[in-house]
Amino acid sequence: MSPKRSLPQVLAARARLRARQGVHTAVHRTWTWVQRHGEITPHTPGRRRFAYLGEGACIGFPVGSIYGEPWISIGDHTLVGTHVTISAGFVPGLDLGPDVVVRIGASCSLGRGTHIVGHQSIEIGDDVFTGPNVYITDQNHTYGDLHTPIGRQWPENNPVVIGDGCWIGTGAIILPGTRLGRNVAVAGGAVVRGEFPDHAVIGGVPAKILRSHDKENGWQPPLRSDPLMSLDELAALSVDGLEGLQVLQDKLREENEARTQNVLREEAG
Repeated sequence: MSPKRSLPQVLAARARLRARQGVHTAVHRTWTWVQRHGEITPHTPGRRRFAYLGEGACIGFPVGSIYGEPWISIGDHTLVGTHVTISAGFVPGLDLGPDVVVRIGASCSLGRGTHIVGHQSIEIGDDVFTGPNVYITDQNHTYGDLHTPIGRQWPENNPVVIGDGCWIGTGAIILPGTRLGRNVAVAGGAVVRGEFPDHAVIGGVPAKILRSHDKENGWQPPLRSDPLMSLDELAALSVDGLEGLQVLQDKLREENEARTQNVLREEAG
């Protein structure tokens, strides 16, 4: 049993607690202020370095390594997460010619820690979303010379094109020469190289088509269940803000509960 503390001890402990709470609040408020004022937007001086930084676009703070801005274009309303690296060229200060090297479309969302490293041409369409820590590059080292370390051999460039509406899962790697069609879903951790058609699901190492859409037969293999709601309903909910997201969350919870009950019935039967 701990000894009873005196009144001065109690008051001192309360004072230390209040001081700690005050420091905690000050630190978090200061960090929130720093994050907010460290963002790069069309209304901050950092925008001038880019070939284009669209209206409503935002690069979160802390930023990753960003250089070669005159050869980087970021479309309207695109959100770039914190610690994201976007680079054009090997190092800052190079003259990369008259054309944009890294072009990111409108209304995209790049997850935290993503790396986009361009040397010749990386084109990312509109409405492309990535999970965290995705890596996209159009350059790789060669390994043909047996007597020279691979890292010192002359690199090769091969343009990358990512179509509108694609989703790229966490930790996926998009290698030089990749061309993704529209609305391609890339599984997390996939290593992607080659050309893939519109409306496909790809995954694996190396990535291959896991599911694709046929105009006559629909999705092959078929989807497991009907969508939770139509695209029109989803669009309507997105306009409703937090209230709409709550409706979606409730529907997802109901669907999960129903699926769990079905599994239990199947196991019991």
